[in-house]
Amino acid sequence: MTDQEQQKLGKTLWNIANTLRGAMNADDFRDYMLSFLFLRYLSDNYEAAAERELGRDYPELDDEDRRTPLAVWYEQNEGDVDDFEALMRRKTHYVIKPEHLWASIAEMARVGHDDLLSTLKAGFKFIENESFSSTFDGLFSEINLDSEKLGKGYTERNTKLCSIIKEIAKGLVGFSTDNDTLGDAYEYLIGEFAAGSGKKAGEFYTPQQVSSILSQIVALDSQDPALGKKDHIDSVFDFACGSGSLLLNVRNQLGPRGIGKIYGQERNITTYNLARMNMLLHGVKDTEFEIFHGDTLTNDWDMLREANPAKMPRFDAVVANPPFSYRWNPSEALGEDARFKNYGLAPKSAADFAFLLHGFHYLKDEGTMAIILPHGVLFRGGAEERIRTKLLKDGHIDAVIGLPANLFFSTGIPVCILVLKKCKKFDDVLFINATGPDRFKKDKRQNKLEPRHIRDIVETYQFRKEDDRYSRRVEMDEIEEKGFNLNIARYVSIAEAEKEIDLIKTNRRLKGLEEKISAAKAAHNAFLQELGLPELP
Repeated sequence: MTDQEQQKLGKTLWNIANTLRGAMNADDFRDYMLSFLFLRYLSDNYEAAAERELGRDYPELDDEDRRTPLAVWYEQNEGDVDDFEALMRRKTHYVIKPEHLWASIAEMARVGHDDLLSTLKAGFKFIENESFSSTFDGLFSEINLDSEKLGKGYTERNTKLCSIIKEIAKGLVGFSTDNDTLGDAYEYLIGEFAAGSGKKAGEFYTPQQVSSILSQIVALDSQDPALGKKDHIDSVFDFACGSGSLLLNVRNQLGPRGIGKIYGQERNITTYNLARMNMLLHGVKDTEFEIFHGDTLTNDWDMLREANPAKMPRFDAVVANPPFSYRWNPSEALGEDARFKNYGLAPKSAADFAFLLHGFHYLKDEGTMAIILPHGVLFRGGAEERIRTKLLKDGHIDAVIGLPANLFFSTGIPVCILVLKKCKKFDDVLFINATGPDRFKKDKRQNKLEPRHIRDIVETYQFRKEDDRYSRRVEMDEIEEKGFNLNIARYVSIAEAEKEIDLIKTNRRLKGLEEKISAAKAAHNAFLQELGLPELP
């Protein structure tokens, strides 16, 4: 499917969402819409795998037959069902009962079947608890099929769900539904729902344009980015992964086999479920990723709290877009936490450096970390200044990239990308100031970075290029002279120098103009005299 067709599918589904949600909040309707798309993907993938396994035994049905081939096979081979499902768990990693397949659900919606709601409930429960070899417990926990937002009673809710699913099924007709296509449509919808959610969107979505910069940077060779992309990395980690789009962007850079395993963490339960669906919908097997639901700052994940340094997980790439200037309340015990002990605790008013230090702690010595933060981390004093100074003195800050304001749904403030490494080749710090008027596209609703702007940033970082009023490599001596203040404008100003004015030449030109004015007025007055009219003063 072409990019144009993928965008058309995304727009078709978005129009359906806008038409059907009525007075329902966009965030609420998002969960239903995306869950049904997810079920469609799982079903299509499962039916295709079943057809491959059963070969000639896979039933061929007439066009008029509305049953699914698997439903027919199950009826004809009751004694073989358990063995078949065991085989599918090994090969496809999950099982879906025929009555829970999207085609079966869509047919129930088409005819307005009274049991659609109860069948959906049973299907979601089966997928959560029994479908996958590795249990996806609570995957649909935030999708309330008994919500009064769908209707007051069972019948009204059942009717509403029938209309939603029927329209989605109609919208998908004529489009290829392989995992790349549906995955891209899913991402498109996440972005559109994020735009409609405004500030809430910052909790789960990093705009693709910004996500692309981070993912391209961490995919480069960590010691010498000029060598290009790595062939393979063992692991990538996002400790505030939201819907998982940033992790998937890194995967896109390196290819499906370019990453050993994907790790993510998310505190919000709804967004955590969204991330797991997003991974599966993009063809990432359940054995190829691990998303944990828990608090990053208190380090809830047992895997990360391994006390033995030899066994503690370390990641080749760390990417993150944590909540900006998040207020937290660190305990005294956290001051002794291995993540913060050597640097100190971030202030209660802004946990930005706490997030940064968390990710940096789990970065491999030869890895690359890229994190989005508010500009305040570059110049604020107090505890943040002490943390920033130590990171600089230890040679861990590789690059500072300033982005224009109003790129995010959640805030209009300008943000920056910090690139960090534990062992870096260059002694200087690269500053990129991408806030100039020619470095982004200004829009009424939201500013945008076009492909050429993204390419300029990544190539400047990759080859450490210096460009007047855009980028500069700054030695540590100069940074120290400025009190370890990383305010980008101190090192790369986008202001154009005022042109020098030659006062003598300008004065001579003005005198010449005065003489011409006097001569013209004298000539004009001579004509006025002849005509008997009053002269000009």
